[in-house]
Amino acid sequence: MRGRKPSGPARPVRIEGGLRARNRRGSIGEQWWSRRFVDILERICDSGRLSRGRTYARSGKVLDLELAPGLVTARVQGSRRTPYRVGIGITAYLADEWRRLTGALAAQALYRAKLLAGEMPPEIEDVFDEHGLPLFPDQRDLELECTCPDWGFPCKHLSAVLYVLAEAFDDDPFLVLAWRGMDREALLRSLREAGGGGPAARPGLFDVADAPFAERLADFYQPGVSPARLREHAQLPDTPPDLLLRILDAPPVKARHIPILDLLRPAYRRLAGDDDT
Repeated sequence: MRGRKPSGPARPVRIEGGLRARNRRGSIGEQWWSRRFVDILERICDSGRLSRGRTYARSGKVLDLELAPGLVTARVQGSRRTPYRVGIGITAYLADEWRRLTGALAAQALYRAKLLAGEMPPEIEDVFDEHGLPLFPDQRDLELECTCPDWGFPCKHLSAVLYVLAEAFDDDPFLVLAWRGMDREALLRSLREAGGGGPAARPGLFDVADAPFAERLADFYQPGVSPARLREHAQLPDTPPDLLLRILDAPPVKARHIPILDLLRPAYRRLAGDDDT
């Protein structure tokens, strides 16, 4: 009777339609916030496991990914026919904690303007740290689970999901905040309603009292804020020329089917001398 051949390594199951990392070689993460997330992972996780996870991420082994406050879940196809289930948990901040954070962000006109424009200012991490609420997780804050039998921190399936998550952060920086418990629309609504951050916070640069023109004839051309407050904001870096367009609510006006703000932004940049064309 012929003996059975020893079984070799299991072959990976071929899949189609998985979430494939765009970056085909080198580091994953293009924006500062996703790069910061990856830097933390590569500092606290096993380099060999992360390397195999990058290969999984680039070959589309992550079948799906869902993000909710405090938890990312995904399915990853390994060598077995049944995909492994992955969970990545962090601390989601409470409503009172987010009120403090949004108040602090709204009190800074430049931060508020950038967030309302869909940008993530690098200084936002300092705002979180000042309140004792880290923006990015560390090893103590990460809870990693996978249904695979592998050992190590983390397994290649978790590593693949972490890299796919970093690229999702590239596409939408507000996912970083949603993972901490504040979704995009709720944050933007809070920033618009907060204005300058409320009476307890430092007034914003644009928070000046409004009055009918007829009542301001004598002092219309005087500064709306004191020289001390103007000096306070004199050193703000890289103030965009279209800051007013970003900080105010967009009017529902179009010209030739183009939103009016899309037409005004280039004009503001040309007036400021920032247009390279």
